Amino acid sequence: MAERALVYRTKLPVRLWHWLNALCIFIMLMSGMMIFNAHPRLYWGKFGANPDPAWLEIGHHGVNGYLNLLGTEIPTTGVLGHAMGTAEAFPPLVTIPSSYSLTIAREWHFFFAWLLVLGGIAFLIYAIFSRHLQDDLLLTSEEAKPRNLWHDIKQHARLRFPTGAAARRYNPVQKLAYLSVLFVLLPLIVLTGLTMSPALNAAWPWLLEVFGGRQSARSIHFLCATGFALFIVVHLLMVLLAGPVNELRSIITGWYRLPAERRP
Repeated sequence: MAERALVYRTKLPVRLWHWLNALCIFIMLMSGMMIFNAHPRLYWGKFGANPDPAWLEIGHHGVNGYLNLLGTEIPTTGVLGHAMGTAEAFPPLVTIPSSYSLTIAREWHFFFAWLLVLGGIAFLIYAIFSRHLQDDLLLTSEEAKPRNLWHDIKQHARLRFPTGAAARRYNPVQKLAYLSVLFVLLPLIVLTGLTMSPALNAAWPWLLEVFGGRQSARSIHFLCATGFALFIVVHLLMVLLAGPVNELRSIITGWYRLPAERRP
């Protein structure tokens, strides 16, 4: 049947960038958590040290871990602060390396950060010149209307995904998510990462002014990383709900079987 046709939906450059991104982001999140373990407190402004008030802190009282967010302390024993027999903010299961080493974590983090940046620039050039950005990612004037966006959000909340020919293209919610990652999260996480480098502060002092100081940049960097983690969780959940075999085939081979049209 036509509505169940196997179509070529995901081009090779998009697939390659997807998997490169996945590798870089997972390794950067894990090495970033080890870097955070060196000083598990976040501040706003230019300065921050143990005596200063932190808006977020992950720590422990003896063997009891906790997360302190804006003055509210939440018990996190076994997950954060004290888990797997260690008194680190993030446990060995989710960090690179698994044993404490700030030097090694930074080496992993910086290498894959540059790989992420170079891959992102290459993908953006491809997306512009192949018209992938204009034709597939940017919202049409009709999709951008508030009532249509709200309708699509409600459809996703009800787990009613596009079917038939409509499934060949990204829907408005997908477009907004991908554009937010490409033009908000990625630039912010790169620029705030650069702002935390003393060498680059000397070369580009305006970065400190833009982000309000190194500690503010560190906080924004952490929030962007959290945004990436949430995006990954939601993305994987949507893949599972939409049909993991079909979705994985699309992002590995490019071929996608159109879901049958929904009956009225």
